[in-house]
Amino acid sequence: MSDDQSKTPRSVVLLASGAGSVAQSLFDSVTDRAGALHGKITITEVISDNPRAGILERAAKSGFPTRVIAFSEYAARAAWEEELAAQVAKHDPWLVVSAGFMKILSPNFVNRFRIINTHPSLLPSFPGSHAVRDALAAGVHETGCTLHFVDSGVDTGQIIAQRRLEVLFQESEEQLHERIKVLERELLVTGILGLFQGGN
Repeated sequence: MSDDQSKTPRSVVLLASGAGSVAQSLFDSVTDRAGALHGKITITEVISDNPRAGILERAAKSGFPTRVIAFSEYAARAAWEEELAAQVAKHDPWLVVSAGFMKILSPNFVNRFRIINTHPSLLPSFPGSHAVRDALAAGVHETGCTLHFVDSGVDTGQIIAQRRLEVLFQESEEQLHERIKVLERELLVTGILGLFQGGN
Protein backbone atom coordinates (compact mmCIF):
# COMPACT_ATOMS: atom_id res chain seq x y z
CA MET A 1 0.00 0.00 0.00
CA SER A 2 1.39 3.39 -0.96
CA ASP A 3 1.63 6.42 1.30
CA ASP A 4 -0.98 8.13 -0.86
CA GLN A 5 -3.39 5.26 -0.23
CA SER A 6 -2.98 5.57 3.51
CA LYS A 7 -3.39 9.36 3.54
CA THR A 8 -6.34 9.80 1.18
CA PRO A 9 -9.51 8.06 2.40
CA ARG A 10 -11.47 6.36 -0.34
CA SER A 11 -15.10 7.28 -0.92
CA VAL A 12 -17.72 4.72 0.09
CA VAL A 13 -21.48 5.16 -0.41
CA LEU A 14 -23.94 3.03 1.56
CA LEU A 15 -27.34 1.96 0.24
CA ALA A 16 -29.71 0.79 2.97
CA SER A 17 -33.38 0.17 3.70
CA GLY A 18 -33.51 -0.96 7.32
CA ALA A 19 -32.14 -0.57 10.82
CA GLY A 20 -28.47 -0.65 9.87
CA SER A 21 -27.35 -2.92 12.69
CA VAL A 22 -24.72 -4.56 10.48
CA ALA A 23 -23.60 -1.24 8.98
CA GLN A 24 -22.99 0.13 12.48
CA SER A 25 -19.76 -1.87 12.59
CA LEU A 26 -18.62 0.01 9.50
CA PHE A 27 -19.52 3.38 11.03
CA ASP A 28 -17.61 2.51 14.20
CA SER A 29 -14.56 1.28 12.31
CA VAL A 30 -14.38 4.53 10.33
CA THR A 31 -15.02 6.97 13.20
CA ASP A 32 -12.99 5.26 15.94
CA ARG A 33 -9.36 6.38 15.71
CA ALA A 34 -8.36 2.81 16.56
CA GLY A 35 -10.76 1.35 13.98
CA ALA A 36 -9.42 -0.84 11.20
CA LEU A 37 -10.86 1.46 8.52
CA HIS A 38 -10.14 4.81 10.17
CA GLY A 39 -8.34 7.07 7.70
CA LYS A 40 -8.65 4.50 4.93
CA ILE A 41 -12.21 5.13 3.77
CA THR A 42 -14.77 7.86 4.25
CA ILE A 43 -18.51 7.30 4.08
CA THR A 44 -19.51 10.11 1.77
CA GLU A 45 -23.25 9.42 1.96
CA VAL A 46 -25.80 6.94 3.27
CA ILE A 47 -28.74 6.69 0.88
CA SER A 48 -32.03 4.99 1.75
CA ASP A 49 -35.19 4.26 -0.18
CA ASN A 50 -37.07 4.22 3.15
CA PRO A 51 -37.58 7.54 4.98
CA ARG A 52 -38.18 5.63 8.24
CA ALA A 53 -35.06 3.47 8.01
CA GLY A 54 -33.22 3.27 11.32
CA ILE A 55 -29.87 3.48 9.57
CA LEU A 56 -30.52 7.16 8.82
CA GLU A 57 -30.41 8.00 12.52
CA ARG A 58 -27.40 5.75 13.08
CA ALA A 59 -25.53 7.46 10.25
CA ALA A 60 -26.41 10.95 11.45
CA LYS A 61 -25.23 10.14 14.98
CA SER A 62 -21.93 8.97 13.51
CA GLY A 63 -21.59 12.20 11.53
CA PHE A 64 -22.26 10.85 8.03
CA PRO A 65 -24.48 12.63 5.46
CA THR A 66 -27.78 10.94 4.64
CA ARG A 67 -30.26 11.14 1.80
CA VAL A 68 -33.67 9.59 1.16
CA ILE A 69 -34.67 8.69 -2.38
CA ALA A 70 -38.09 7.20 -1.76
CA PHE A 71 -39.29 4.80 -4.43
CA SER A 72 -42.90 5.91 -3.86
CA GLU A 73 -42.11 9.45 -5.01
CA TYR A 74 -41.28 8.37 -8.56
CA ALA A 75 -43.74 7.44 -11.28
CA ALA A 76 -41.51 4.68 -12.63
CA ARG A 77 -38.70 2.47 -11.36
CA ALA A 78 -36.41 3.75 -14.11
CA ALA A 79 -36.79 7.35 -12.94
CA TRP A 80 -36.11 6.38 -9.33
CA GLU A 81 -33.02 4.40 -10.27
CA GLU A 82 -31.77 7.20 -12.52
CA GLU A 83 -31.89 9.60 -9.56
CA LEU A 84 -30.22 7.04 -7.30
CA ALA A 85 -27.42 6.52 -9.81
CA ALA A 86 -26.95 10.27 -10.23
CA GLN A 87 -26.58 10.81 -6.49
CA VAL A 88 -24.16 7.90 -6.08
CA ALA A 89 -22.10 9.05 -9.06
CA LYS A 90 -21.62 12.52 -7.52
CA HIS A 91 -19.28 10.92 -4.99
CA ASP A 92 -17.24 8.97 -7.56
CA PRO A 93 -17.18 6.11 -5.04
CA TRP A 94 -14.39 3.60 -4.78
CA LEU A 95 -17.02 1.22 -3.40
CA VAL A 96 -20.79 1.05 -2.88
CA VAL A 97 -21.98 -1.02 0.07
CA SER A 98 -25.46 -2.52 -0.02
CA ALA A 99 -26.31 -2.72 3.67
CA GLY A 100 -29.73 -4.34 3.76
CA PHE A 101 -30.88 -2.50 0.64
CA MET A 102 -34.17 -4.14 -0.32
CA LYS A 103 -34.56 -2.97 -3.90
CA ILE A 104 -33.36 -4.97 -6.88
CA LEU A 105 -31.07 -2.87 -9.05
CA SER A 106 -30.87 -3.10 -12.83
CA PRO A 107 -27.87 -4.52 -14.70
CA ASN A 108 -27.05 -0.99 -15.88
CA PHE A 109 -26.75 0.20 -12.28
CA VAL A 110 -24.71 -2.71 -10.95
CA ASN A 111 -22.37 -2.57 -13.93
CA ARG A 112 -21.77 1.14 -13.40
CA PHE A 113 -20.55 0.87 -9.79
CA ARG A 114 -18.55 -1.63 -7.78
CA ILE A 115 -21.05 -2.86 -5.21
CA ILE A 116 -20.66 -5.33 -2.35
CA ASN A 117 -23.29 -6.94 -0.15
CA THR A 118 -23.43 -9.14 2.93
CA HIS A 119 -25.82 -12.09 2.87
CA PRO A 120 -26.85 -14.32 5.82
CA SER A 121 -25.97 -17.68 4.30
CA LEU A 122 -23.04 -19.53 2.79
CA LEU A 123 -23.71 -18.71 -0.83
CA PRO A 124 -24.45 -20.19 -3.28
CA SER A 125 -26.74 -21.96 -0.79
CA PHE A 126 -29.92 -20.14 0.24
CA PRO A 127 -29.96 -16.96 -1.82
CA GLY A 128 -32.82 -14.49 -1.51
CA SER A 129 -34.58 -12.69 1.31
CA HIS A 130 -35.42 -15.73 3.50
CA ALA A 131 -31.95 -17.25 3.74
CA VAL A 132 -31.98 -17.99 7.47
CA ARG A 133 -35.47 -19.50 7.38
CA ASP A 134 -34.54 -21.58 4.34
CA ALA A 135 -31.38 -22.87 6.02
CA LEU A 136 -33.34 -23.99 9.07
CA ALA A 137 -36.02 -25.60 6.92
CA ALA A 138 -33.34 -27.54 5.05
CA GLY A 139 -31.98 -28.90 8.32
CA VAL A 140 -28.39 -27.87 7.69
CA HIS A 141 -25.95 -28.15 10.58
CA GLU A 142 -23.77 -25.27 9.44
CA THR A 143 -24.50 -21.88 7.93
CA GLY A 144 -22.96 -18.43 8.09
CA CYS A 145 -22.62 -15.30 6.01
CA THR A 146 -21.08 -14.20 2.75
CA LEU A 147 -19.56 -10.96 1.51
CA HIS A 148 -19.87 -10.78 -2.25
CA PHE A 149 -19.83 -8.44 -5.20
CA VAL A 150 -23.26 -7.57 -6.55
CA ASP A 151 -24.10 -8.52 -10.11
CA SER A 152 -27.39 -8.56 -12.03
CA GLY A 153 -28.54 -11.80 -10.40
CA VAL A 154 -29.91 -12.42 -6.91
CA ASP A 155 -26.94 -13.09 -4.61
CA THR A 156 -24.96 -14.57 -7.50
CA GLY A 157 -21.94 -12.24 -7.57
CA GLN A 158 -18.32 -13.21 -6.97
CA ILE A 159 -17.71 -14.27 -3.37
CA ILE A 160 -15.15 -12.18 -1.47
CA ALA A 161 -15.19 -13.99 1.90
CA GLN A 162 -17.35 -16.12 4.17
CA ARG A 163 -17.75 -16.85 7.88
CA ARG A 164 -19.24 -20.06 9.24
CA LEU A 165 -21.11 -21.09 12.37
CA GLU A 166 -22.86 -24.18 13.68
CA VAL A 167 -26.65 -24.25 13.82
CA LEU A 168 -27.69 -24.96 17.40
CA PHE A 169 -30.32 -27.54 18.39
CA GLN A 170 -33.85 -26.08 18.32
CA GLU A 171 -32.53 -22.63 17.49
CA SER A 172 -35.16 -20.20 16.24
CA GLU A 173 -34.85 -18.17 13.05
CA GLU A 174 -34.48 -14.97 15.07
CA GLN A 175 -31.79 -16.44 17.33
CA LEU A 176 -29.80 -17.78 14.41
CA HIS A 177 -30.12 -14.55 12.45
CA GLU A 178 -28.79 -12.52 15.39
CA ARG A 179 -25.74 -14.78 15.66
CA ILE A 180 -25.14 -14.47 11.93
CA LYS A 181 -25.34 -10.68 12.18
CA VAL A 182 -22.42 -10.73 14.62
CA LEU A 183 -20.35 -12.45 11.93
CA GLU A 184 -21.65 -10.11 9.22
CA ARG A 185 -20.50 -7.06 11.19
CA GLU A 186 -17.00 -8.47 11.43
CA LEU A 187 -16.95 -9.66 7.82
CA LEU A 188 -18.05 -6.31 6.41
CA VAL A 189 -15.14 -4.50 8.05
CA THR A 190 -12.48 -7.12 7.38
CA GLY A 191 -13.68 -7.61 3.81
CA ILE A 192 -13.48 -3.91 2.97
CA LEU A 193 -10.09 -3.72 4.66
CA GLY A 194 -8.91 -6.63 2.52
CA LEU A 195 -10.06 -4.89 -0.66
CA PHE A 196 -8.28 -1.71 0.41
CA GLN A 197 -5.04 -3.46 1.31
CA GLY A 198 -5.15 -5.44 -1.91
CA GLY A 199 -5.27 -2.23 -3.91
CA ASN A 200 -8.64 -3.21 -5.36
